[in-house]
Amino acid sequence: MTGKAHILEMLTMLDQQHLIRHIRSLPEDAQNRIIRQIAELDLSVFDVIDKDEPRGVFTPPTAVPLAEIAAHADEYRRIGLKAIREGKVGAVLLAGGQGTRLDFDKPKGMFNVGVTRELSIFECLMNNLKEVVREADAWIPLFVMTSVDNMHETQQFFADHGHFGYSEDNIWFFAQEQLPTLDLNGKLMLSAPDRICTAPNGNGGWFASMERTGMLKVLRDISVEWLNVFAVDNVLQRMADPCFIGAVIAAGKSAGAKVVAKAAPEERVGVLCQEDGKPSIIEYYEMPDEMRNQREPDGTLTYRFGVILNYLFQVQSLNRTLNVSMPLHRAKKKVKHMVPGAGAVSPDAPNAYKFETLALDMVRLQPDCLAFEVDRSREFAPIKNKEGVDSVDTARALLRLNGVEL
Repeated sequence: MTGKAHILEMLTMLDQQHLIRHIRSLPEDAQNRIIRQIAELDLSVFDVIDKDEPRGVFTPPTAVPLAEIAAHADEYRRIGLKAIREGKVGAVLLAGGQGTRLDFDKPKGMFNVGVTRELSIFECLMNNLKEVVREADAWIPLFVMTSVDNMHETQQFFADHGHFGYSEDNIWFFAQEQLPTLDLNGKLMLSAPDRICTAPNGNGGWFASMERTGMLKVLRDISVEWLNVFAVDNVLQRMADPCFIGAVIAAGKSAGAKVVAKAAPEERVGVLCQEDGKPSIIEYYEMPDEMRNQREPDGTLTYRFGVILNYLFQVQSLNRTLNVSMPLHRAKKKVKHMVPGAGAVSPDAPNAYKFETLALDMVRLQPDCLAFEVDRSREFAPIKNKEGVDSVDTARALLRLNGVEL
């Protein structure tokens, strides 16, 4: 059976007859291009079933609260700075997202939070990282994950801004993998006559994407043992934090998560916990009322440690996850696509499913994880919405509170 015949048979089994008819209508060279793309696609998206997975037994996590951190800060910082100076710590910036919710059709990190001057999200994060570089007197290898679509624009933005004063020799860019989108009837879509529509595979596939793009060889060559992974949308994010690194190393853990105390039981953040004795994260909408409102004798919430997508992982432990299939999560989204005979379509309402891996599932694959509490007013200023909660305005207010000139 030829490669083309095999792909067409597979599409038949997946009930994609619409696509078979379209492929057969194309010129030979266009047929070959789309067949080659389909052969390389991860079609496990067809196995995703939209149902609630049963959860295990939850208990509070192993945690280092603010008071304990303050008491041991000097020791933690000494351990962390030693690891950084020995070249054992790298940082991974997850920057594949677009600023869609901000009405900003560019990489989210390029969004300007300045008022009287230009100050992009990228610059805020790089300034924070440079503070550690100055303290340690050592460069921290930085790996920037983009999407396939925004890779060039992101690299160009860094170049146009002189890499924000960072060592260009210590920055690597790599693209995350793509997954096909499906319309609401489970059909593959087209982005061009000879191209299947795909979308970035979420923030949980970052380590597998590092392997695919050769970044793990870089890690081995420069002997990085720890990776601090953080999200682009928190402008107060403190990455490669020596105190955080030192606390995780001192505790003998293979992973750590920066967390903030929830402002209220109903706050919409995922919570770090133990599930059947393993590190886990439960989303706010999964928590039963009893768990959400459970309190300790001193009145604090039992499950109070909200994650801010700032994790530290031991590379050796991450390597063991490469042969594990990350669960896929689907979400309804508006997806631009092409309809044969009708041209490009820009929907006004969600019309398709995108499939994503989540960083929280990477935490679940670790043998243990230390909850490291940080002051939310100093380290948690997410920009998720144009207005209201977790918006540009709330982030600007927190930047000003921390002495950042806007």
